[in-house]
Amino acid sequence: MKVGTVESVWRYPVKGMAGERLERCDFDHEGLKGDRIWAVQDVRRQEIQSCKFRPQLLQCRAHTRGNGQSRYIEIQFPDGKLFRCDDPEASMKVSVLVGHDSQLRTLQPKAEADFYRRYKRDSHTWLDELKATFEREEGEPLPDLDNLPESVQEFVSLQGTFFLASTFHVLTTASLDHMRQVHPQSDWHIERFRPNLMIDTLPGIEGLAEQAWVGKTLQIGELVFDCSDPAPRCGAVTRKQSGLAADTSLLRSIVRQADQNLGIYGSILNAGVINTGDEVRLI
Repeated sequence: MKVGTVESVWRYPVKGMAGERLERCDFDHEGLKGDRIWAVQDVRRQEIQSCKFRPQLLQCRAHTRGNGQSRYIEIQFPDGKLFRCDDPEASMKVSVLVGHDSQLRTLQPKAEADFYRRYKRDSHTWLDELKATFEREEGEPLPDLDNLPESVQEFVSLQGTFFLASTFHVLTTASLDHMRQVHPQSDWHIERFRPNLMIDTLPGIEGLAEQAWVGKTLQIGELVFDCSDPAPRCGAVTRKQSGLAADTSLLRSIVRQADQNLGIYGSILNAGVINTGDEVRLI
């Protein structure tokens, strides 16, 4: 059943930073090519950071430059200055921005387990820190963080990647339109929610459309996507970002009117190319 078309494709070359809109992109089982291939590492903690813990990163934007073997990643900082990720001065500027001594790092082999390991000062502080990033008010629900898989307890990302738990994230125009209707005071800009794929749903498909797709499969052009989980939202969506103002009311609305979820996660089952305008079918 056709449910829409690809409205836009998004890639985030540096974990936690704003990304780039694409007309087409290659993909495989590990996600979009070039997605989250750099990240910021806290030097003291020796831990990879995300915009959950370092929301200032959202004020930077990462772009892919060059072609083929000469391809590199360039960061635009809030002051407008541009630096390549492999320039030591870029790490210095990140350190000043986030207020912690930091280094920009590229992906390491999966076997380098310590590179992806979660920093734990003791048995509980890491979980308290994680819960705090969701910025819930009294009486508001949290995702089930007390029963995380062992791998998520031990590592800040899937080993060999900079993805927390899923390599692909999908959002629909139906969901954003729905949230605009229930909370029109806020700016429901797509970039707040960092999807890889924005689906322009067909007329008549309304509400939080993609939540009904969990447990099902999407065919998107050449891409076959297993819809595995809803995407619970944390405080990152409320933060000041590249071109977007801070807005705490967004999260209140998502928690209370959308059961704290907006968008879905899943895994890609094949390899190929995805293009803006590709048909999206529920199978």
